[in-house]
Amino acid sequence: MAALRTFMKHDALAAFIVPSTDPHSGEYVPEYWETRKWISGFTGSAGTVVITHDQAGLWTDSRYFIQADQQLKGSGIVLFKDRMPGTPSIAEWLGEVLPEGSSVGIDGWVNATAVALTLKENLAVRGMQLVATEDPFTQIWPDRPVLPSACPFILPISLTGEPCKDKIKRIRQAYQERGAEGLLVSALDEVAWTLNLRGCDVHCNPVFVSYLFITNADTTLYIYKEKVNDELRNYLFEEGVLIKDYSAIYEDIASCPLHCLFVPDMTNYALYQAAGHVARLVRDTSPIVFLKAVKNDTELMGFENAMRKDGIAMVKFLRWIKEAVNSGQETEISIDRQLQQFRAQQEGFKGISFDTIAGYQEHGAIVHYEATQETAATLHPEGLLLLDSGGQYLDGTTDITRTIVLGAVSEEQKTDYTLVLKGVIALSKIVFPKGTCGTQLDVLARQFMWEKGINYGHGTGHGVGHFLNVHEGPHQFRMNYVPAQLLPGMTVTNEPGIYKEGKYGIRIENTMKIVRHAQTEFGEFYRFVPLTICPIDLEAICVEMLTAEERDWLNDYHRHVYEILSPYLEEEEKKWLEKATQKI
Repeated sequence: MAALRTFMKHDALAAFIVPSTDPHSGEYVPEYWETRKWISGFTGSAGTVVITHDQAGLWTDSRYFIQADQQLKGSGIVLFKDRMPGTPSIAEWLGEVLPEGSSVGIDGWVNATAVALTLKENLAVRGMQLVATEDPFTQIWPDRPVLPSACPFILPISLTGEPCKDKIKRIRQAYQERGAEGLLVSALDEVAWTLNLRGCDVHCNPVFVSYLFITNADTTLYIYKEKVNDELRNYLFEEGVLIKDYSAIYEDIASCPLHCLFVPDMTNYALYQAAGHVARLVRDTSPIVFLKAVKNDTELMGFENAMRKDGIAMVKFLRWIKEAVNSGQETEISIDRQLQQFRAQQEGFKGISFDTIAGYQEHGAIVHYEATQETAATLHPEGLLLLDSGGQYLDGTTDITRTIVLGAVSEEQKTDYTLVLKGVIALSKIVFPKGTCGTQLDVLARQFMWEKGINYGHGTGHGVGHFLNVHEGPHQFRMNYVPAQLLPGMTVTNEPGIYKEGKYGIRIENTMKIVRHAQTEFGEFYRFVPLTICPIDLEAICVEMLTAEERDWLNDYHRHVYEILSPYLEEEEKKWLEKATQKI
C-alpha cells in the first residue's frame, strides 16, 4: 500500500480502486492480474480494495464476510460488508473521507465499462472525478507473475455439436438485430465458446487470454503470437478467423471505421474509451451470453456423461471418507487431494472446476471457505462436513455440494439439514410457465427456512458452462431481481444452505437442466431434471419433517442414482451405494 500511495502522489490521486478482475472481467483471473489479492492479503474471488493516503477499505459480499474479517486483521484495511444495511457504497465512502475536487484513480484495463461509468457518475455527484491511469502494478509489484503462454487446443465437433462458422453466423445475426456492424468480445469464456477452443490460462477455467472482434466482414482473434502453433493457425484459417497480436486490439478499436459497434457492458473501460469515436455504441449484455447459455443436444449429452463420471468419483469418495475419518489422520486438505485422485481416474478429466470448499463443523459456516495448512481442521467421526467441489471434463463441467455426516449429529443439525433438503426438493419439483425468471422461483428453496426465521446471503443457483466456467449467466436463482428467462437447454444449480457462525454449515447442491414439460391452452411449461448423479446423505434427515411427496422425490432420485452408477462400480461399492440410496 505504501508503494501504491507513492504512485498516487505522483499522479495527484487522492484514492485508487483495485478490483478483483482482469481486462476480461473474469471471476477467476491469471495470477498476473491478482493485484487485489496481492495488495490486501484477502484471497476470496470477489472484492474491491479502495486506498486513500491514510485509509483503506475492502468491499466484499456475504460469502466472504468471515474469511475477510480473518484475513484483513492487522492490515489496516477495514471490511465493508457490501449490500448490508448501513454499509456505504465506495462512492459514498469516498465522499465522506475526501474533499471535493479529489481525483480517484482506476486502471481502465481491469474495470468493466458498466462499473466504471456508474462509479464516474456517483463520484461526480460528490464533486470528484474518475481518472483512468496506467497499470500501477507494473511499477510496484517487483515479483509479479508472468502472463500464461500455453497454446489453446481445439474441441472437436463431436463435443461442441456446432461448428465455429455456424456460431459466428448466429452471433452476427444477433448483433445486427441491434443495428450494429460489429461486436467486441472480451469475455474469455465467450471467445472460447465461439471458436470451439479451450485453454489453461486461468485456474479452474479452461480459457485463454485473448480478444475476439467480429464484424460483418471479418473475425479476428487477438492473442499472443507465441501461443499459436501450426495446428491452431491452420484450424483458424479454415474457420475464416484472422490472427493478430493481443496488444493490437486497442489500436484496431481506436481506428475502427464502423458506424455502429456493439460494446458489451463488461468490456474493459480502456477499450470502451478507445471506441468512443464510433458514431454509435450499443452498450448492453453480450448476445453471446444468451446463445452460450442454451446448450445443444450434444452439449447436454456431454453434461450427462460428465455427471456420471463425477458421480462415480463421488461415490468412491463418500464410501472412503465414511471409513477414513475414523483414523483421526484426515484433514480438510487431505480429503480434497483424495477426491481429486478419484476424479482424475475418470476419462476426460481436465482438472477441478473451482477450488474445493471442504468445511468441517464451524468451517462449514464460512460460505466460500478454503483450507490452508494453517487453518485445515482434522476430521473426527462426529458432526458435519460441507463439501462443495466440481470437475472439468472434456464433455462437461460439474458442480456439486454434499453435506456429509461423519458421526453423531445434534437435533439442531438434523433439523437444519432437513430444511435445506426440503428447499432443494421444492425447487427441483416445480413446473413453471415460459417467461419465468429465476427470481420468481428463488423463494421455493427458502420458504421452509423463512418459516423458522432463517435465511442465507448467497444466490440459490447459477448457470454452469459446458467445459467452461462453472459460474455462467445470464440466468440465476436470486432474491434480487435478475430478469433473464429460464429456457430449455439451460443448466443451473440448486444450492440452498444454512450457516451458523462458529457452529456448522449445511448446503446441498445439484446441477439441473431445463426441459419442456407440456403445452397446454395456457401456454408452454418447463421443468427441471437433475443432472448431478450422487446420493444425498440420509443420516441427517428428520424423516418426519418430509411430506409423502418429498419422500417420493428423494426415493425416485436415489433409485435413478443407483441405476445410473451401479454398472460402473465394484461389488463392495455397489453394496455401499445400495444402502446409501435405500428407500425412506
